Amino acid sequence: MRLRTTSAMAGVSALVLLTGCGAADMTKQASPFANAEGARTVTLSVQSWVGAQANAAVAQYLLEQELGYRVDTVQIDEVPAWDALSQGRVDAILEDWGHPDQEQRYVEDKKTIAPGGDLGVTGHIGWFVPTYFAEKHPDITDWKNLNKYADQFRTAESGGKGQLMDGSPAYLTNDKALVKNLKLDFKVVFAGSEAAQITQIQQFAKERKPFLSYWYTPQWLSEKVPMTEVKLPEYEEGCDADPAKVACAYPHTPLQKYLNADFAKEGGDAADFLKKFRWTTEDQNEVSLMIAEQRMAPQEAAKKWVDGNESTWKAWLS
Repeated sequence: MRLRTTSAMAGVSALVLLTGCGAADMTKQASPFANAEGARTVTLSVQSWVGAQANAAVAQYLLEQELGYRVDTVQIDEVPAWDALSQGRVDAILEDWGHPDQEQRYVEDKKTIAPGGDLGVTGHIGWFVPTYFAEKHPDITDWKNLNKYADQFRTAESGGKGQLMDGSPAYLTNDKALVKNLKLDFKVVFAGSEAAQITQIQQFAKERKPFLSYWYTPQWLSEKVPMTEVKLPEYEEGCDADPAKVACAYPHTPLQKYLNADFAKEGGDAADFLKKFRWTTEDQNEVSLMIAEQRMAPQEAAKKWVDGNESTWKAWLS
């Protein structure tokens, strides 16, 4: 989901499968199938948000059903995933929101990671309010007017300030710096995870209460709870270079894939397939919605999408 820069993305925890709820320190652990010589296996790093799960589910389904590979998935935070990819402990990251430090270190300098191409989806992080609130208070869409409404966004967690709801502390976020540097009467409050944040947003929406939230697109929830972006100071190249001094909006980021360099050269049909894997925001949201809202198992959602979109995925196999 989520630019998710700064080293704010570096939280790590124990290795889990995609169905788990955590991340992995892959410097110490790895899938037993990763980088196995002569084995038709692929290990995919999967971030914790549902869009990344949708990518991995469809890739896994096609790798297994059409190309005959065994696919292993591990959930791991963004920065540790780069370390794992460099070491060959995972073979591919299918959705990266931009990590220039890691790109310089591993792609340009060490050459242990190779670009895997554009995912086809453009990601954007921003601050959003429910559209029902923006329609009543149109000036809320300008950040300069946020303090005017701060009291309406107060919660028990934010104390005397308005609440700016963030998701996981592991996501890339400049929000604390933005609140400070823009002199806003708000406090960043972390829900803890994407799932917890979604639950809170749904509850606010059900009660038609105002909320201000760090949010990102594409994300399936936006189809269920219409939200309107609050315009922050315009993003310019380099305005977020110093995490402590950030006072600008988040950029729009074409999401990228990355492969372990050895796997990119020697991974055969699997590597070729992952390089060609490219779909639209609508495709990703369709699968994400099935997983998160309809509670379908990821592989069941992937099968349903594959069955209805042969003209799209056949090109990935050619």
